[in-house]
Amino acid sequence: MALHERIVEDLKEAMRSKDQLKTSCLRMLKTSIKNKQIEKGGELSDDEILAVISSLIRKGKEAAEEYKKAGRQDLAEKEEKELEVFYAYLPEQLSDAEIEEVVRDIIAELSANGPKDMGRVMKAAMAKMAGQAEGKKVSQIAKRLLG
Repeated sequence: MALHERIVEDLKEAMRSKDQLKTSCLRMLKTSIKNKQIEKGGELSDDEILAVISSLIRKGKEAAEEYKKAGRQDLAEKEEKELEVFYAYLPEQLSDAEIEEVVRDIIAELSANGPKDMGRVMKAAMAKMAGQAEGKKVSQIAKRLLG
Protein backbone atom coordinates (compact mmCIF):
# COMPACT_ATOMS: atom_id res chain seq x y z
CA MET A 1 0.00 0.00 0.00
CA ALA A 2 1.33 3.42 -0.95
CA LEU A 3 2.08 5.82 1.88
CA HIS A 4 -0.62 8.28 0.80
CA GLU A 5 -3.25 5.53 0.78
CA ARG A 6 -2.13 4.40 4.24
CA ILE A 7 -2.50 7.95 5.57
CA VAL A 8 -6.02 8.27 4.11
CA GLU A 9 -7.06 4.90 5.56
CA ASP A 10 -5.60 5.78 8.97
CA LEU A 11 -7.46 9.10 8.89
CA LYS A 12 -10.75 7.30 8.22
CA GLU A 13 -10.03 4.88 11.08
CA ALA A 14 -9.11 7.72 13.47
CA MET A 15 -12.36 9.49 12.61
CA ARG A 16 -14.36 6.29 13.21
CA SER A 17 -12.68 5.72 16.57
CA LYS A 18 -13.10 9.42 17.49
CA ASP A 19 -9.36 9.85 18.16
CA GLN A 20 -9.24 13.64 18.00
CA LEU A 21 -5.47 14.02 18.23
CA LYS A 22 -4.73 11.55 15.44
CA THR A 23 -7.58 12.91 13.31
CA SER A 24 -6.31 16.48 13.53
CA CYS A 25 -2.69 15.42 12.87
CA LEU A 26 -3.61 13.33 9.83
CA ARG A 27 -5.83 16.11 8.47
CA MET A 28 -2.89 18.50 8.82
CA LEU A 29 -0.63 15.99 7.07
CA LYS A 30 -3.15 15.36 4.29
CA THR A 31 -3.50 19.13 3.74
CA SER A 32 0.28 19.57 3.60
CA ILE A 33 0.52 16.75 1.06
CA LYS A 34 -2.27 18.29 -1.03
CA ASN A 35 -0.54 21.70 -0.97
CA LYS A 36 2.72 20.09 -2.12
CA GLN A 37 0.86 18.26 -4.91
CA ILE A 38 -0.63 21.55 -6.12
CA GLU A 39 2.81 23.18 -5.95
CA LYS A 40 4.34 20.31 -7.93
CA GLY A 41 1.43 19.96 -10.33
CA GLY A 42 1.06 16.21 -9.89
CA GLU A 43 1.04 13.25 -7.53
CA LEU A 44 3.82 12.89 -4.96
CA SER A 45 6.07 9.87 -4.61
CA ASP A 46 6.51 8.18 -1.23
CA ASP A 47 9.90 9.91 -0.85
CA GLU A 48 8.30 13.31 -1.42
CA ILE A 49 5.60 12.48 1.14
CA LEU A 50 8.35 11.49 3.60
CA ALA A 51 9.91 14.92 3.02
CA VAL A 52 6.56 16.57 3.87
CA ILE A 53 6.31 14.50 7.06
CA SER A 54 9.91 15.37 8.01
CA SER A 55 9.13 19.04 7.49
CA LEU A 56 6.10 18.84 9.79
CA ILE A 57 8.20 17.07 12.42
CA ARG A 58 10.92 19.74 12.23
CA LYS A 59 8.32 22.52 12.61
CA GLY A 60 6.68 20.67 15.50
CA LYS A 61 9.99 20.28 17.34
CA GLU A 62 10.74 23.98 16.89
CA ALA A 63 7.27 24.90 18.17
CA ALA A 64 7.63 22.61 21.20
CA GLU A 65 10.98 24.23 22.05
CA GLU A 66 9.48 27.70 21.81
CA TYR A 67 6.54 26.71 24.02
CA LYS A 68 8.95 25.32 26.62
CA LYS A 69 10.97 28.55 26.58
CA ALA A 70 7.75 30.52 27.06
CA GLY A 71 6.75 28.34 30.01
CA ARG A 72 3.78 26.75 28.21
CA GLN A 73 4.40 23.10 29.08
CA ASP A 74 0.82 22.15 28.12
CA LEU A 75 1.27 23.31 24.53
CA ALA A 76 4.74 21.75 24.34
CA GLU A 77 3.29 18.38 25.40
CA LYS A 78 0.55 18.69 22.77
CA GLU A 79 3.17 19.29 20.06
CA GLU A 80 5.19 16.29 21.25
CA LYS A 81 2.10 14.04 21.11
CA GLU A 82 1.48 15.23 17.54
CA LEU A 83 5.11 14.40 16.68
CA GLU A 84 4.54 10.79 17.79
CA VAL A 85 1.71 10.48 15.25
CA PHE A 86 3.95 11.78 12.45
CA TYR A 87 6.93 9.60 13.45
CA ALA A 88 4.73 6.52 12.88
CA TYR A 89 4.89 7.20 9.13
CA LEU A 90 8.67 7.55 8.90
CA PRO A 91 10.99 4.59 8.50
CA GLU A 92 12.94 3.58 11.61
CA GLN A 93 15.38 6.35 12.51
CA LEU A 94 19.11 5.65 12.29
CA SER A 95 21.31 5.92 15.39
CA ASP A 96 24.15 8.44 15.54
CA ALA A 97 26.67 5.65 14.94
CA GLU A 98 24.80 4.47 11.84
CA ILE A 99 24.55 8.02 10.50
CA GLU A 100 28.27 8.52 11.09
CA GLU A 101 29.05 5.31 9.20
CA VAL A 102 26.97 6.39 6.20
CA VAL A 103 28.52 9.88 6.21
CA ARG A 104 32.04 8.39 6.40
CA ASP A 105 31.24 6.19 3.37
CA ILE A 106 29.94 9.19 1.43
CA ILE A 107 32.99 11.30 2.31
CA ALA A 108 35.26 8.50 1.05
CA GLU A 109 33.10 7.99 -2.06
CA LEU A 110 33.17 11.70 -2.96
CA SER A 111 36.82 12.16 -1.91
CA ALA A 112 35.64 15.05 0.26
CA ASN A 113 38.38 16.60 2.37
CA GLY A 114 37.20 19.69 4.17
CA PRO A 115 34.36 22.03 5.04
CA LYS A 116 34.20 23.27 1.44
CA ASP A 117 32.73 19.89 0.43
CA MET A 118 29.93 20.07 3.01
CA GLY A 119 27.23 20.80 0.41
CA ARG A 120 28.08 17.79 -1.75
CA VAL A 121 28.29 15.49 1.27
CA MET A 122 24.96 16.70 2.70
CA LYS A 123 23.18 16.33 -0.64
CA ALA A 124 24.36 12.74 -1.03
CA ALA A 125 23.75 11.89 2.64
CA MET A 126 20.21 13.21 2.72
CA ALA A 127 19.38 11.40 -0.52
CA LYS A 128 20.74 8.15 0.90
CA MET A 129 19.06 8.49 4.32
CA ALA A 130 15.77 10.07 3.23
CA GLY A 131 13.34 9.99 6.14
CA GLN A 132 15.70 7.94 8.29
CA ALA A 133 17.67 10.81 9.83
CA GLU A 134 17.14 14.46 10.62
CA GLY A 135 19.10 16.91 8.52
CA LYS A 136 20.31 18.79 11.58
CA LYS A 137 21.87 15.67 13.09
CA VAL A 138 23.43 14.63 9.76
CA SER A 139 24.82 18.14 9.33
CA GLN A 140 26.43 18.11 12.78
CA ILE A 141 28.08 14.75 12.14
CA ALA A 142 29.26 15.73 8.64
CA LYS A 143 30.68 19.02 9.95
CA ARG A 144 32.59 17.19 12.68
CA LEU A 145 33.99 14.63 10.21
CA LEU A 146 34.96 17.24 7.62
CA GLY A 147 36.36 19.71 10.14
